[in-house]
Amino acid sequence: MSAPTVLIAGCGDVGSRLATQLLAAGWEVHGLRRDVSRLPKGVIGVAGDLFNKDCPDTWPIGAVDYLVYCAAATDHDEAGYRAAYVQGLEHVLEWLDDYGQVPNRLLFVSSSSVYGQQNGEWVDEASPAVAAGYSGRVMLEAEQLALKSGIPASIVRLTGIYGPGREWLLTQVRRGYRVVTDPPLYANRIHADDAAGLMACLLEADRRGVALDDVYIGVDDAPAALADVVGWLREYLGVTEWADDDSVRRTGSKRCSNARAKALGWTPKYPSFREGYAAILEGRC
Repeated sequence: MSAPTVLIAGCGDVGSRLATQLLAAGWEVHGLRRDVSRLPKGVIGVAGDLFNKDCPDTWPIGAVDYLVYCAAATDHDEAGYRAAYVQGLEHVLEWLDDYGQVPNRLLFVSSSSVYGQQNGEWVDEASPAVAAGYSGRVMLEAEQLALKSGIPASIVRLTGIYGPGREWLLTQVRRGYRVVTDPPLYANRIHADDAAGLMACLLEADRRGVALDDVYIGVDDAPAALADVVGWLREYLGVTEWADDDSVRRTGSKRCSNARAKALGWTPKYPSFREGYAAILEGRC
């Protein structure tokens, strides 16, 4: 049996981690990004711009068994989100059509921002997705584009991704970040390696003929109150002084469930923020 081929459109941090895992499993991996020199060794580079309607010159000629759309917005406003998630996906679907390529499945990487719950509710894939802001609304539009593309599709709604190079919270805690404790402000997160691992699990499952659902939430096992995370990091880092006033950058409070993903056989390497942040601080990931 020939190696399955996958095109990762928007092969940045998480996409590159996914590429590395798939290469180790024997896949042929094509990675689309502007600067292909930054792709992991072994990935076949597709130098292109998702924001440009012109098909990349190095677009793969043969079969594309799987497509992973894993873009990131460069401008964090509504126009920037629309360009990255709606228009970029439209471009990739057009390029596939130009070459007569019909993947077995499309994975579209979305966000838990599509959920507008704010009172600490538990959220799963069946929960109402009524986005509170433009980012969630645009994501929902892009999700529908993927689901109606004519390609079997699964949406992967990732929660707050953290990992090496994604250390905003660590920086803030070192600076004395203080957050509200009552009512608790629940946050959800997933280590970048686990986000990639979930997508690899979905691709391998589809390859084996497992019937996939339309939507999966990518989150670790233990959504936690932000104050608990900050308190643990303070102790770990030895921070003894912090601001007099609360400072919260984000809105919303919900707890996302990973039960559907785990039922498929996926298990996060970093089940909570404790294991994940410890690995970062100890240089193990």
